[in-house]
Amino acid sequence: MKKFDTEVRLSREMGLMDATMIGVGAMIGAGIFVLIGIAAGVAGPALIIAFMLNGLVALLTAMSYAELGSCYHDAGGGYLWVKEGLPKWNGFLSGWMSWFAHAVACSLYALGFGAYFGHVFKEIGIAIPHWGFLPPEKLLAVFAAILFGYINFKGASETGKIGNMVTIAKIVILFIFIAFGLEMMLNKPDWKSAFHPFFVNGFGGVFKAMGLTFIAFQGFEVISQSSEEIKDPKKNIPRAVFLSLLIVIPIYLLIAVTSLATVQSGSVKPWDFLAAQKELALVEVARNFFYGGGVMIIFGGLISTMSALNATIYSSSRVAFAMGRDRNFPTIFSKVHEKNFTPHWGIFISLIIVVLMALSLPIEDVASAADIMFLLLFLQVNIAMIRLRKKRPDLDRGFSVPLFPALSIVGILMLLFLALYMFQYSIKAWIVTAGWIGVGLLVYRLYSSHREVIHVQKVKALERIERKDYRILVCLSGKQTVSSLTHTAFAIAKKHNAEIIFLKVIEVMESQKLKTGLDETTYEKPEFEEAERLAAAAGIPARSIIKISHRISQGIIDTVTEENCNFIVIGRHKTSSFSGRIFSSLIDAVIQKAPAETVILHGEVAPEQIKTILIPFGANVHTRLAMEIAPALTDYFGAKLNVAVIIETGLSIEEKESRLQYVRNMMKEYSLSAKLLILKENDILKGVVNLSKHADMLLMGGRTGDFMELLLVKSLTTEITEKAYCPVLWVKEYEERQSFWKALISTASKQGEKNHE
Repeated sequence: MKKFDTEVRLSREMGLMDATMIGVGAMIGAGIFVLIGIAAGVAGPALIIAFMLNGLVALLTAMSYAELGSCYHDAGGGYLWVKEGLPKWNGFLSGWMSWFAHAVACSLYALGFGAYFGHVFKEIGIAIPHWGFLPPEKLLAVFAAILFGYINFKGASETGKIGNMVTIAKIVILFIFIAFGLEMMLNKPDWKSAFHPFFVNGFGGVFKAMGLTFIAFQGFEVISQSSEEIKDPKKNIPRAVFLSLLIVIPIYLLIAVTSLATVQSGSVKPWDFLAAQKELALVEVARNFFYGGGVMIIFGGLISTMSALNATIYSSSRVAFAMGRDRNFPTIFSKVHEKNFTPHWGIFISLIIVVLMALSLPIEDVASAADIMFLLLFLQVNIAMIRLRKKRPDLDRGFSVPLFPALSIVGILMLLFLALYMFQYSIKAWIVTAGWIGVGLLVYRLYSSHREVIHVQKVKALERIERKDYRILVCLSGKQTVSSLTHTAFAIAKKHNAEIIFLKVIEVMESQKLKTGLDETTYEKPEFEEAERLAAAAGIPARSIIKISHRISQGIIDTVTEENCNFIVIGRHKTSSFSGRIFSSLIDAVIQKAPAETVILHGEVAPEQIKTILIPFGANVHTRLAMEIAPALTDYFGAKLNVAVIIETGLSIEEKESRLQYVRNMMKEYSLSAKLLILKENDILKGVVNLSKHADMLLMGGRTGDFMELLLVKSLTTEITEKAYCPVLWVKEYEERQSFWKALISTASKQGEKNHE
């Protein structure tokens, strides 16, 4: 029996602003706070030119990320593109280098944190003793790395609104710095003298400063790594990539100008003074702006380094985890902790690299090693983009690099030039980089090339068998519901020659990154095995998807949209508790957004037990869609169909006949072979519940209701469902969702009218 090839997806919850903030937050990280003083000492006032040229280099590479990110919408980014566009060993090497690059960047951020936090201790008069040859800043860096390694091990991370708030806080702090700096600069008569001579160390100094600070421009790659979580990635990824650079580059230029023009350096040249302050250069500049300016920058530096530390430990360990899962690394890397569901071995081994780099090299060499790695990684992505443009012209690109391939080739040459030029600035960094690449090639040759799992992409819509374009989404929620939901879906599928898509949504807490849910996918095997067995027995084509989302309802809606599903089949437990109604109401309200008909099953269905299906019809009990779906159910279950019309006392003869004729017309329209039952009952609820005693399934068409209506007023459909003696199947037509406030006013009005009555 062929096993399902279950596809795992992350829910698309990020809009354009969220994606842009991810890129901006990654760029305006510890790099600008930590490296500007060191870079000013290398380039002098020409640091401004270095930032401009770095912006150009970043833009050329960002174009490749925008093009590939707009047509590849799976999580992974550059690693996956290089794997597909270049020979297999390049794919391994890009992952190997990415692992190290993020680990070394983490060492840089840890050292930056150590410098800033050490300064805080110094200001409040607490002396941290040296431990052998290690200065206090190194000890604090190691402490910070271990602390955030533990936080990642526990599964906590900065995401969503929290991440946006941290990014906005950093931007606000830098804008305040720039505003006060520009005011002081313009009120300083001789501010232009701070920029003479401009090219202190010639263009060599500019190139060294470019290589040293390039890490502050590479955050746009994080946007593509989050591709599977971004709404409408075809449009939003290119926009977010370019918007993030448009926001960041002017900020960097203004910080460079104001830092050089306003620093109080006495007889010392401004750039030499900044170089002497190293990581704390911005703190010393801000001290002169206003009382507490230095404290503001220290706060900004601390939140930036902590945010970057957390993110880079996460990224580094997840690259190691992914390569372990692909058998590029030993399987120990792919193990997850039993309690925390985090790749603990990946975190631990990444942490060892972080600590070793932080202890063994000065901050300049650590920054250089990270920069060289990222430069070489981006070079591979640019080459992969050129290859994929020719190899895969069929890809639906939301953005294409203009003047192809000229601009990409210019980008490749500039990246290669900067990487090689860094040899003149930090030989140690190049030795470390070359050593790591050499070890990586050896690992690939002796280990990975023999064990790598080759992942074959899913067959897309154009390759589907004819007449399989009708899709039914079955939302699994536990092994005990699989049989009932699948048999219900099979009834519809048989009628329409449809394809079944089994979906399981793994819900991740808001405080966690979606990728943490990947660790839980292995626990869904029993449900999919049961679904597979049933599908094979019924001879119905099916496939399965695991969606990881912060909200179950959002994961369902995303999949319906992505797969163009016609029907959703979902189970819901009978409940009368208020908390249960809140949960069910939330699900029901959001399902209204899904552009598909919805089948909601209450209770358990055993095919051999369904002998009689009943469709009730009365005021406020909708029937049309129920009648439309009834033939599929009666054919599949081999059941007879009864249609019950409830006639309330007080109706005129004309009204009674009109209602009966309406039902007869619908039965004729849908060619229903059914027995028509007429029940006189003032209490519709009581009448339908009594009829359910003699049925094996109650089939009702209707609305799930708006969120506020379901919370405040129980609908008739809901009450019937809770009291019926047999399983109830709702079939709900897709309706445009009413706005929250309109629903609130409408519901309150209805309740008021009811109270008056």
